[in-house]
Order: sequence, then structure tokens, then C-alpha cells
Amino acid sequence: MKYVKTLRAAAGGSAAVAVLSAGLMSAAPAFGEDVVLRMAVPDWPPTRIMKDLFDKSYKAKSGNNVTLEPDFIPWPDYYTRLSGSLTSGEKRYSMAVSDSQWLGAFIEGGYYQKLNDAIDADPELQQIMQDLNPALVDAYSTYPHKSENYYGFPQMPDVLVAYYRTDVFCDESEAAAFKAKYNADLPCTPEEMNNADWDMVQKFGEFFGRKKGETLSGKALDDDFYGIAYQAGKGYDFSTMQVASMIWQHGGDIWDETKAPTGKAEGVVNSPEAVKGFEHYLSLLQYMPPVVKTGTMDIFKQDELFREGKVAYMINWIGFAESSIDANTSKVSDKVDFAMAAGLKKADGSIDRTYNIGGQPFVLMTWNDDTTNTEALEFVKWWLSPETQVAFAKAGGQSGLKSVYEDASYNSFRPWNHAFGASIGNQKDIWHIPEFFELLVQQQAEFDKAITGQQDAKTTLDAIAKFQEELLQETGHIE
Repeated sequence: MKYVKTLRAAAGGSAAVAVLSAGLMSAAPAFGEDVVLRMAVPDWPPTRIMKDLFDKSYKAKSGNNVTLEPDFIPWPDYYTRLSGSLTSGEKRYSMAVSDSQWLGAFIEGGYYQKLNDAIDADPELQQIMQDLNPALVDAYSTYPHKSENYYGFPQMPDVLVAYYRTDVFCDESEAAAFKAKYNADLPCTPEEMNNADWDMVQKFGEFFGRKKGETLSGKALDDDFYGIAYQAGKGYDFSTMQVASMIWQHGGDIWDETKAPTGKAEGVVNSPEAVKGFEHYLSLLQYMPPVVKTGTMDIFKQDELFREGKVAYMINWIGFAESSIDANTSKVSDKVDFAMAAGLKKADGSIDRTYNIGGQPFVLMTWNDDTTNTEALEFVKWWLSPETQVAFAKAGGQSGLKSVYEDASYNSFRPWNHAFGASIGNQKDIWHIPEFFELLVQQQAEFDKAITGQQDAKTTLDAIAKFQEELLQETGHIE
């Protein structure tokens, strides 16, 4: 990596950065330009927090009057809205928060700017790249995947974690009944819940499923209650994020773009290990709210059901966690705790928690003028400064900087932070190639057939593997 060598050669390291920053501040002109950073962003808490922090604390070192104008777009419409803007030629945005899977399509389309030269020329950017967890650099920055071509910086790194109801998991009567039924202790503390594997989660699903009028933690339920929930939605990538994780944990794989052109889809995507992982995924749906059988159990429905107090344990992105502990948005705000997401217990007793990475990078557009580009990169450096990252984490976001999330104080900012640092190294990603959307749409449709009971796991993965093999051969990704 060229930026590594440049960083080591930079005189004074962080001290040089401080001097450079001070010099820029002292050299600021009395009157600056008005610069607007128009940014396409998904509408969810991490981007709302970003806007709030910017408005309260950002001041451009250049002396320019820099404003941030996010275009908050609902997640289900985000890809199509951003894609429509980019391909129309309107050049509306100077920046975007981009899902990692979109890198190939929009880089090959000529929209996302390559950042190697900017990184090589800037010790502050080099220091940021060195401080980022390598999994984030691979997923958010590189195209081709895991190459040394860099296009993005983390806006919000995200991982899947477990949310659970302390009022039911820590209730003495429920714990006694669980012990009597399974001869196992019901986890209560986050440390205990961190040891939960999929077998234990199945027990949660079976044990906590209750009908209206039945007793839960000593009280009669006024509605049906369900043990578990995770992603099973047809829209966008919602089922894929959980299914791929289960397949990886069982020793299966998806088509690996880093092995192109020799890597195959058929025989890999539908391997016996992959089928077993998908069958395991499908077997747990019976313990979830009945909406799961309609193919609409997306991350938003999960979040809603949990905040309404209808689910004991769920696996969802950290990005939603803030709303679950806010009394204004959650009926269970004082009854929630967090742990690492469950995984598959191996023969040696360890738990495989390989999961699909979430979160998104910032990208810069190729049509930016020099001033906009300079201010966009200065904004990125402000966002990824330790001070701003700590403020973001304290407000409910996450930091991908090792120097921030490995600090002893980080876990005290929010009750889920202890699960973030422990999970980030276990993350993988799906494809980044330009054809990702075609791959994703077909895969989501096939997964939905299995989720809604129309076909079995093997039939589903066979259909996906066949489609992928043919498409990838036609586009030259497979020989």
C-alpha cells in the first residue's frame, strides 16, 4: 500500500499533522467562498446524527463557509434514487453515502472518484487509513475488492448484534422454568448472552413464544409474544445479509469475486454446506412473528416489533439501537440490553460469528471542482478525527477507528458498544461488481420463495447458482 510507506516517511507523524492543521488555521483568509456539500444519504439515525454534529461544530479550516445539505432518502428507495440521479447526468451530488456493494457499478459508470492520489498526498488521510479496521478498508474502500484502489471512507460502520429484553431474560420465574425445561441457564447479562449459539437461540424462540392471555414474567400478555426475529425480507438485501452469514458459518460460501475468473458459482453457492446453512436459517422462522411468512420481515419491521415489545430477542444492525433505548420511540426503552449476535458452535466449543458487514462509506463524485473536492476531503478528515468519532459514538453511532473503539472508555458510551469492537473483525461482504444488483434481485426473489414456503433450500440455491453462473460467464467474471 503506497499510503503506508508515505505515512512512515512523514516527518513527525501525528505531530506533523497537528502542525499542518495549525498552519492551515492561521493561514485562513478573512473572507471565504460559500461551498455546499450536497450529499445523498439514507434516512436513518447515523446520518441524522452526522448532520446534527456538523451543524453544531463544523468549521472549515480554509475559512470558506461550508454547509452540508444531505438529501435524506428512505432506505427502500435509496439505491434506485441515487442510481437514477447519477445516470441522469444531473450531477446533483458532490458526495454520497454509498453501500459497499454499489462500488463496482458506480465506479465503472464513472461516478465515484478514485482517492489514491489524495491519500498519497495527505498525511492525515494516510493516518486515518492506517487506523481503520482492515475489514472496513476492504469493504468500503476497495475496487476491485481487496485491491489497492481506494474510493471511500467509513461514514457509519455497522455490525449485526443481539437486542434482548432484560425483563424476560432476567426474570427469576422465567429462568427457573427455562432451567427445568432445557437443563440450561437462561442468559441475563451481556457477558452471558455473548455465549449464546444458534441452539440456544432456538430454545429462546420455542420458550418465549406465548399467546395473548398467557403469562410472561408474571404478567398476562395483552398480545401474542414471540421469541426471536432476524432479517427475512424480500426488499433490497434484507434476507441476504442474514442468509449469507448462516452459510458462511456452516462452511459454505457465496461466489467470491476475488477468485475471478476461475471461481465458480455452481458447486459453491449450492454446496452441501451452503444448503445446510440455509436450511438452518429457515428452521428458525417458525419462532418469529407471522409477518415473516409474508416476506416482509425487513430491518424496519424487526425494529418496529421489538420497540413495540413483541419480541424477546432479535438480531439487527446497531444503527437502529438508539431508537430502542429512547422512551419517545420505544415501549421497552428501560428493558433492553445488547450482546454479540449468535453464531454456530464448532466442535472445539468456539462460536463462529462470521457475519455480513453493514454500514456504508462516503464517496466523492468525479465531477467535483477543486474547491468542492478539497472541502469534501476536509469534511471527511473532520468526520474521521478521534474527537468527532467519539462524539458520534456517544450520540449512538460507531467508529471504525481502532484508536477510538479499542479505547477503554468506548464501551461506556452506549450499551451495545462492547459488542461492536468484538464483532468487527468477523465481518465479510458480498459482491462489489457492477452486476451486483442483478445478482441481488434474483437471489432475494429466490430466498423469498423459500421463506414463504414455496420451495426448499436446495431448490432455491440451485436456482441461484445456475443464474449466477450464467450471468457471470456472460459478463466475463467466470471463464
